[in-house]
Amino acid sequence: MKPRLRGVAVGAGYFSPFHLEAWNRISEVEIIALCDLDAEKAGTAARRFDINRTCTEIAKILDSDRPDFVDIITPPASHLSLCRVAAERGINIICQKPLAPDIDQAREIVELTRQADVRFMVHENFRFQPWHREIKKLLERGAIGERLHSLYFRCRQGDGWGEDAYLERQPYFRTMPRMLLHETGIHYIDTFRFLAGHVDSVYAILRRLNPVIKGEDCALMVFQFASGAVGVWDANRYNESSDPDSRYTFGDFTVEGNRGTIRLYPDGRLTVQRLGEPETGHTYSHERRNFSGDCVYFTQRHFIDALLNGLPFATPGEDYLKNLEIEEAFYASAAGGRPVLVGQAG
Repeated sequence: MKPRLRGVAVGAGYFSPFHLEAWNRISEVEIIALCDLDAEKAGTAARRFDINRTCTEIAKILDSDRPDFVDIITPPASHLSLCRVAAERGINIICQKPLAPDIDQAREIVELTRQADVRFMVHENFRFQPWHREIKKLLERGAIGERLHSLYFRCRQGDGWGEDAYLERQPYFRTMPRMLLHETGIHYIDTFRFLAGHVDSVYAILRRLNPVIKGEDCALMVFQFASGAVGVWDANRYNESSDPDSRYTFGDFTVEGNRGTIRLYPDGRLTVQRLGEPETGHTYSHERRNFSGDCVYFTQRHFIDALLNGLPFATPGEDYLKNLEIEEAFYASAAGGRPVLVGQAG
């Protein structure tokens, strides 16, 4: 039996249990320690997921145990310092998004990992949701033609209204100067690129619907792709979905091509409707496990497979910077009230 890759997880907050549960199902991995500044929180999570050790200082355990990788599951303001500690010790990194509070820090993270010659992947899990993977396969098979016309995703999470918005799950959302696009929209920038390719220009209208928060919680984002296709992300976290589980698919998705339409429904159903034909169900595998179709597991499974086999990551740091350049272009568009070419946000 091959020895398992040894990992240290950093962060015991809201999203950490999804990571830790998924690691427990990957037989090639052993999480040897969980690190968090809050020792009590780390201890509670470690006991839940059968992790033998906890710590509050990441450098000490990296020096003493030399793990194969670090999984960073903390808010973005901490990512640069944590990535530096791991990179200086030659330890591979998988890091949650948003990658950093701003694009300059993100570039610094990517550069320091490159110079240290460590493997670095952004934990961008939405492209690993099973419905997005299946839509990609349908597009590649020409299920709705050879020319993509449009992508339209409508998202209503309903967790951001009222005086206590976000306090129970992720309270730091309330003070982020950039919120919906930076925290949630980045998922769809990556997913739309995964499905439709290079983005040439963008246009955005950003609003704040709940006055108790600092940043935007409503966005209409328009993508112009190099192929000629157009994408729209229509989202807010204030209004509610009628679906009982708004965080399964996160909304309704319509993908149109020159020979028909693919539709994703909030319960995970996919349909295909060829032009002139009725809408028909498309069977594929998805389940309500862990988070949003078990996409955290699939993301981490990909990371480990790539490490073990020397394969490229789907979301390496260098490529992920393209997502952040698109994000910057969207913010510039909203500020200026005009379309913006990607790469010319300044």
